[in-house]
Amino acid sequence: MSPKIKNLLPPGNYFFEGNQACAEAALAAGCRFFAGYPISPSSEILERLSWRLPEVGGVFIQMEDEIASIAAVIGAVWAGAKAMTATSGPGLSLMLENIGYAIITETPCVVVDVQRAGPSTGQATRPYDGDIMQVKWGSSGDYQIIALAPWSVQEMYDLTIQAFNLAELYRVPVFVMGDAALAHLRESCRIPEEVEIVGRKKASGVAHFGTDELSGVPPMASFGEGEGLIITGSTHDALGYRRTQDSDIQQKLVNRLNEKILSNVGEIIETEEYFLEGADVAVVAYGIVARAALAAVKEARLRGIKIGLLRLKTLWPFPEEKIRALEAKKIVVPELNRGQLVREVERVAQAEVISVNRVDGEIMRPGEIVEAIKGVRD
Repeated sequence: MSPKIKNLLPPGNYFFEGNQACAEAALAAGCRFFAGYPISPSSEILERLSWRLPEVGGVFIQMEDEIASIAAVIGAVWAGAKAMTATSGPGLSLMLENIGYAIITETPCVVVDVQRAGPSTGQATRPYDGDIMQVKWGSSGDYQIIALAPWSVQEMYDLTIQAFNLAELYRVPVFVMGDAALAHLRESCRIPEEVEIVGRKKASGVAHFGTDELSGVPPMASFGEGEGLIITGSTHDALGYRRTQDSDIQQKLVNRLNEKILSNVGEIIETEEYFLEGADVAVVAYGIVARAALAAVKEARLRGIKIGLLRLKTLWPFPEEKIRALEAKKIVVPELNRGQLVREVERVAQAEVISVNRVDGEIMRPGEIVEAIKGVRD
């Protein structure tokens, strides 16, 4: 069982914005290193940690760009720290090569992506869900990551802690997918007296890049512990030696990087269900849009429509079994993009899927979803 650690803040209710809650959660989870570059709408995370980290004996560093930021995070993790960065879409684009390096070297770290309207610089302070596919497929090759989608300030706190725990459990980069609206929303956030955290799995004299089990996660040493670490972004064997011409090792490595996540989806994936029993129509939503979706579902039910909501707290790995199990005849997927996750829903759903989109940099409102629901029913 993971230990429970006394929180750094006195327990109680705080009136936080999402970015503040995220920063405090990182500290509570044991993060002691942050490297980043200012970018709206994530900058409040960087700003808060710039003075909070030194207070708890941690290190904050503003790097020259996002490429250097994620590189510094990876280095800090291999030096023994829990580390994170925060960015938005354009900065994430710059990080992706080094995120691929973190994936193949199995470096546990957290990347908070406070999404904004794009492409490119786009609208720097407007909400969007435009990076959903970018975090999954932005780097090269076949791999798995974990991405979480909070819908409240409280979940910006709770899921940031969970992100650190999942990163350590599976030695993988974990993304917290916020957005500009959630980042700057102020709500009550309950800080518990204790938080459950997962420590780094250690072992001496063993392979740190492989196990005998395809779904296994090897222990992780740090530099300075006498383990003779060899770390490379090239194909490597269980001891870290480059094996770029060995097809068997390449296949074994790629399969394990995927299966250590896919074989444990039951432990990773989280969803919430509202009114789904007996529903003819199901709404599948995530992030701040799910708040509007829940309000829309409640209003539609008052109008006699048998409808429910499946809220995705985990986006990757994709909760396809939850989607496949929906018994509704039609599924509505509202998103702040032109339809990204809806394609995954269509791939596995046993019903007709309707996409509802908004791309003007404004949040989606319940009435828009209600109109879509009425149209589906008619």
